[in-house]
Amino acid sequence: MYAYDELDRTLINERVSEFRDQVKRRLSGELTEDEFKILRLQNGVYLQLHAYMFRVAIPYGTLSSKQLRRLAHVARRYDRGYGHFTTRQNIQFNWIKLAELPDALSDLAEVGIHAMQTSGNNMRNVTSDQWAGVAPGEIEDPRIWSELIRQHTTLHPEFSFLPRKFKIAITAAEHDRAAIKIHDIGLRLHKNADGETGFEVLVGGGLGRTPFIAKTIKPFVPGRDILSYIEAVLRVYNQYGRRDNIYKARIKILVHELGIEKFAKEVDEEWKAMGDVGLTLDHTAIEEVRSRFSYPAYEKLPHMPDELKQAAHDKLFERWRKNSVSAHKVQGYSIVTLSLKPIGGPPGDATAEQMDAVADLADKYSFGEIRVGHEQNLALPHVAKRDLPQLFKALDRLGLATPNVNLVTDIIACPGLDYCSLANARSIPIAQELTRRFANHDTADLIGRLHINISGCINACGHHHVGHIGILGVEKNGEEFYQITIGGRADENAQLGTLIGPAVPYAEVADVIEDIVEAYLALRDRPEELFVDTVKRLGVEPIRERVYATR
Repeated sequence: MYAYDELDRTLINERVSEFRDQVKRRLSGELTEDEFKILRLQNGVYLQLHAYMFRVAIPYGTLSSKQLRRLAHVARRYDRGYGHFTTRQNIQFNWIKLAELPDALSDLAEVGIHAMQTSGNNMRNVTSDQWAGVAPGEIEDPRIWSELIRQHTTLHPEFSFLPRKFKIAITAAEHDRAAIKIHDIGLRLHKNADGETGFEVLVGGGLGRTPFIAKTIKPFVPGRDILSYIEAVLRVYNQYGRRDNIYKARIKILVHELGIEKFAKEVDEEWKAMGDVGLTLDHTAIEEVRSRFSYPAYEKLPHMPDELKQAAHDKLFERWRKNSVSAHKVQGYSIVTLSLKPIGGPPGDATAEQMDAVADLADKYSFGEIRVGHEQNLALPHVAKRDLPQLFKALDRLGLATPNVNLVTDIIACPGLDYCSLANARSIPIAQELTRRFANHDTADLIGRLHINISGCINACGHHHVGHIGILGVEKNGEEFYQITIGGRADENAQLGTLIGPAVPYAEVADVIEDIVEAYLALRDRPEELFVDTVKRLGVEPIRERVYATR
């Protein structure tokens, strides 16, 4: 966990005071909604379909048990008893009253939580691997670098009014769990031939109306230079990015129109022209931030404790363990993913009672720490293997032990037309129906790893472009239709999905997805071949023929 210092606390508290005054002026009529809009967006407040929506930052996906309890308090006191975890390691509250927002923000500030830059045309929450610091084979903890970037870019005067929103993600593991290739800047921590730690820098990724996979513009930037290089990228974007057309304002469009070679040349020239502007990170500065991260005092534990051996006869426990428990870098410990995708439930939602209970379990079993992943699930990153049987029982009672992590019912979905004023179609009911269709865990195991992503509009908050199966809601003559793509992925081999056929009406979506899965099971060349690999091997056409043959 990172310990905020006095400067951080002062900044957050001053921001609360400023926002309280802004809300007071809005409620009195001194500010119009148009005048208030830019102010509320800078504090994570949207005007949604039914009410204001409040988006709270969870920097690089790390929460303390104290912070999670405070999020539960906000859900209970100011909202309708639940929160929605998003694909950017944030949490959203959909029903908070404007007059009570400053109090909610003040309550969160007491435990070091804020909503700065979770919306608006500025640098958004810096995200990272939810297993950061505990993943086997990791170069080093990427959260240290995430924090350095957070500190440098928060309220940066030159980058608070960019052409459009801007997102950075960082990974330090071989397997990319941070989806860096669909971000404006993606950073991959690695070592060069001399053993120096630095970053591969990718630029121009993003989904939405015009999706792109990010491209590498610099294979290696030393860690000491990463802030200045990021600033050079942002300066080029700020100078050349489109401000006359919202649909062409993202950096991905600039990279596409200039070409990656021209864009990289512009950034290098800007970087050289910046010279010594005080952004070089010396060893002391890096270590100062590193020192503010605390790590558990792990015990020396056996690889296979007796408690785990004794629980192996329990079929329900074993199914959950194989699905939800992952390797840890320290012997005797595991990373446990908590599914927020119950059968028939809205993906990514957690009640106040569940959040409080998870905080208690984190204190008991995970050194008081919780992680949020971009897949809209939670994780306990430091669980002793001996405690897994008892943890499973506790999670099962809470409805958080569904053994579907990375399987067909572990669906990513945006709130859709049930909440969002931008949406064309519903997302949540589609996800709920699909989880019911594939509720049999044996069937899900037979299917294997399969990611379904759902977006209610072209803005792609559900990342449908990179789902193994992607579902996009569109409007046709006042009715909800859904386009379906297959073959996308968001990992280190990221690629966009391919449209499989004509859009289908709401009532047929679940049937089409079932047909796609049946076609995959018939076409895969062995049980171990994953859906996305079958699509890569065969292409879309063989699956399209089977799915649309009778339509």
